[in-house]
Amino acid sequence: MTAHQLEPTREFGLAWHIGPLASYDCETNGLNTATDRIVTAALLRAKGAPLEWMSDLDGAEIPTDASGIHGVTTEHAREHGRPAAQVVEEIADAIAAELSDRQASLVVMNAPFDLPLLDAECARYGVATVMDRIGRVEPVIDPLVLDRRLDRYRKGKRNLETLARHYGVPLDAAHTAIADAEAALGVARAIGDRYAQVQVPAHRIHLHQIHWHREWAANFQAHLRRKGEQDAVIDGSWPLRPVPAVVGGEAA
Repeated sequence: MTAHQLEPTREFGLAWHIGPLASYDCETNGLNTATDRIVTAALLRAKGAPLEWMSDLDGAEIPTDASGIHGVTTEHAREHGRPAAQVVEEIADAIAAELSDRQASLVVMNAPFDLPLLDAECARYGVATVMDRIGRVEPVIDPLVLDRRLDRYRKGKRNLETLARHYGVPLDAAHTAIADAEAALGVARAIGDRYAQVQVPAHRIHLHQIHWHREWAANFQAHLRRKGEQDAVIDGSWPLRPVPAVVGGEAA
């Protein structure tokens, strides 16, 4: 058996998909993880009521293309959002609490976006990251990484709305943080139920996702370069990426 193959295991510990799961999602004012900001966020906890946040973005703008997706305008965030530094502190603290002592696995759809963006926000406000608080960010369950690996030849998009339809998971208010967190958790459990080869303890599936995402990134980069995009670079880091220095809200 190679390093990238899995078999159902009899190791001590529950398979991740029937164990405790938390789920995190955020909506942002852009797609740059180094410079853009959290607008809203939600954390479904393994125990206890969900947590939700809205930030005032510390005065940053929400472009109309972003507000057109998640429905939060600059004016609304400034009126109803809480101070960005407090929001970031609370998010990092709540996620760390879920992951501490491996109490739960954290589901994050497309983790290399949401988690590095949170780290960049922490750096911006001098807030301790999840890594700073507990020394690790694991185990993470990323439905996108799992789906790409387990059903790699399926054509079409692999965004959350598409995955929810494919796995029969309700998603009635897409692009709200709480609905997306709920759908991502549902998709993750559905994948775990469907594929026996990933029914392993959380620490094992976390390690395998690191390899699977790196392999996907290398293959996709090679594909783009074969098509003529010779400068294409696809980052294979998962679930975190290095955070560029942030100075005055911009990447240094």
